[in-house]
Amino acid sequence: MASEPSVHGAANNGWVMRQTWSKLLFAHWPVKPEALRPLIPPALAIDTFDGMAWVGVVPFYMSGVRFRSAPPIPTTTEFCELNVRTYVMPKGGKPGVWFFSLDASSVLAVAGARMVFHLPYYKASMRLTTTNHEVYYFSHRNHLNAPIGEFEGHYQPVGDVFHSQSGTLEYWLTERYCLYAADRRQTIYQGDIVHAPWPLQPAEADIGVNTMAQASTISLPDTAPLLHYAEHLDVQAWFLRRIAVS
Repeated sequence: MASEPSVHGAANNGWVMRQTWSKLLFAHWPVKPEALRPLIPPALAIDTFDGMAWVGVVPFYMSGVRFRSAPPIPTTTEFCELNVRTYVMPKGGKPGVWFFSLDASSVLAVAGARMVFHLPYYKASMRLTTTNHEVYYFSHRNHLNAPIGEFEGHYQPVGDVFHSQSGTLEYWLTERYCLYAADRRQTIYQGDIVHAPWPLQPAEADIGVNTMAQASTISLPDTAPLLHYAEHLDVQAWFLRRIAVS
């Protein structure tokens, strides 16, 4: 495993996978931390901002996916993906992302991510189309024996690109450079990523159907989400490594 990557995306030769995220919507809702506690391993603390946890529903398009020094794998280089996430931190560790679910339109990508990265990926029928600056997104989970999760809506940026500042909610939500995962034995793993600071834009969205969090037994508040858009971001990722947690 390479040394800890820079949070500003500085060069590091240890990456094993490269990918590009585009047409991405961050839709975030505040929730009480105790509502999420049963869904996350006890070894991971739920990270909060002003006393509240946040749940994100994040649709986007994945492209340019490849392992380092390996040829592209057919049907896994580009596909739609939609994740449901919150934010956690092990004692003495660094802030990261915890995924409740990750839906993808590539069968091979779902199978591989489940096996290699211990992540709750699900197969879904998905579609992304664009009209001018507006993105239309549809996702219907059809993974065998999995709870149904659906998303249908359209969204677009409505302001200039900005980079969030440390200490703000936008920075806390988005500038995270690792994920945490657990296997069936509740062994905790950390996977690091590097990328440039998020090129965020304020966004608006019309979400007609969204049962993605509900599929993970999470109730979102009946309030408008906090919305941000990102057009494009290149990412480098490391393999998971097992970490000691107390």
